[in-house]
Amino acid sequence: MKQMKLWMMAAILACGAACVTSCNNNGNANAEKAANTDSVDAVEMMNHFPFLPALNQYLVDSIGSQYAPGEVCIPCPTIVACDNADSDSAMLVYGDFWVYNFNIAGDTLKTVSGGDHPGVMRVMQNEKGEFVVLSFEQVEDGHGNEASAKRIFGDMYEAFHGINSDEETREEARSIAIGWYVKNHNLPVKYYQDYGWPAKEIPASHMVPSSN
Repeated sequence: MKQMKLWMMAAILACGAACVTSCNNNGNANAEKAANTDSVDAVEMMNHFPFLPALNQYLVDSIGSQYAPGEVCIPCPTIVACDNADSDSAMLVYGDFWVYNFNIAGDTLKTVSGGDHPGVMRVMQNEKGEFVVLSFEQVEDGHGNEASAKRIFGDMYEAFHGINSDEETREEARSIAIGWYVKNHNLPVKYYQDYGWPAKEIPASHMVPSSN
């Protein structure tokens, strides 16, 4: 079983980016090394997770579309681990998957809707070599939340819980996701704002272009 556990959120995001390499035996050590540095090379990290564009598109099409619509939909996947355990070469990607819909008001993204959908996605390359999401098992809402999370994440539950319950880490990941999206879609915005809260500036360091 090959598994990559990213206890920090270094390789998260690349909204719309396309990567050409696959997870490999060196990916584990390299990803963990990069995830524990203060400055992460986004392109290098993205190369370890070529399935991220497929995850992002799935979040936009299948999850973001269930919420009140906005002018833009920004996915924010945080990868807990990926596992090449399937005999048919499919990959299991465990993560804390957020998605947000925004309207653009001047230089600010105004939050319309969104939410959290942690769970495991089953991803595979098709005949064209493109990654596609085959299925998505989500953690249950309400009463069954903790039990289903423990069942889905198994021995990765504590890592997931640590990520999911850390508001500061979640907000940092969200800011990076928004920065990626703004940069790669050439949006004329500098801030994002939730209803009833002050606007937050998107750090210049988060507005990193994709590898395209």
